[in-house]
Amino acid sequence: MRSASYTYLSEDEWNERISEAEAIASSCQLCPRRCRVNRLIGEKGFCAAPAEMIISSIFPHHGEEPPISGKNGSGTVFFSYCTLKCCFCQNYQISHEHEGKPYSVEELADKMLHLQELGCHNINLVTATHFLPWILKALRLAAKKGLNIPIVYNCGGYELCSTISLLSGIVDIYLPDMKYGIEKPATEYSSAPDYVQINRDAIREMFRQTGPLRLDHNEIAWRGLCIRHLVLPGNLESSISICKFLSSTFDPEDISISLMAQYRPLYNADQFEPLRNTLSAESYFLIREKFLSAGFGGYYQELEQLDKSFLINFKEHKDKPLTGNS
Repeated sequence: MRSASYTYLSEDEWNERISEAEAIASSCQLCPRRCRVNRLIGEKGFCAAPAEMIISSIFPHHGEEPPISGKNGSGTVFFSYCTLKCCFCQNYQISHEHEGKPYSVEELADKMLHLQELGCHNINLVTATHFLPWILKALRLAAKKGLNIPIVYNCGGYELCSTISLLSGIVDIYLPDMKYGIEKPATEYSSAPDYVQINRDAIREMFRQTGPLRLDHNEIAWRGLCIRHLVLPGNLESSISICKFLSSTFDPEDISISLMAQYRPLYNADQFEPLRNTLSAESYFLIREKFLSAGFGGYYQELEQLDKSFLINFKEHKDKPLTGNS
């Protein structure tokens, strides 16, 4: 069994990373919003997150990509609040409505260790950047107590390279979104006109750190990058732009794509004409053919198999006891 990369960090290296993260959060530039509020004393910026971790749910998740969920599930930690707050967010209960409860560093460390005991293949940190100083402390504590499974950084892809660099040697698997390939929808749907360039820079840094997605003999991911892209109705130009960028930047054989067709008009999506409808089969197949023709392997959803199982009701799922069947 391979040891996760963070198990090799010295105490001095952990302390250095945590100190850097706290310095960034004290005049917050953890994310590209660069609000410059002091998050450590409870000042709130765009994400509105407080000076303590708020977590909605922690459980073995079986709905991620096959090499992430595997047989035993991905030990998933859903953090509340968000730095993007997309108008169509399927997790709006936690990103916009802030469903969740406070967790201490010690509590999170113990929960991660319990997920490992349940046989989860990894610890999957979902939308974590705005709580990074506290998460690093929890990881350090958990590692001291024996945590040694890979860390997955599951994010919206709106990340500063300076923040991602703090995770080098800590995160084993990056699972970012590439939501937009052009600025117009990024501005309209996520109020992030700079998303495209920032996202592309972050993807380069993630790949530099971990390289291609690598699987063990059981087909479980242990290191690398897998890029998610949700095809949005009426935004095919954006998807094509992402495909062109990846083709011109990387060897397609090195990039694993998770191309998703599961869009539903949730939260405030009905305020935007293209987003009021579900994705047509024709649109998804067109984009799928673009990626396949470019040589990208990975994971492609089948429309006939889609239902609403990808949606989590966080109000019902909170505070459930951890079991291997969650």
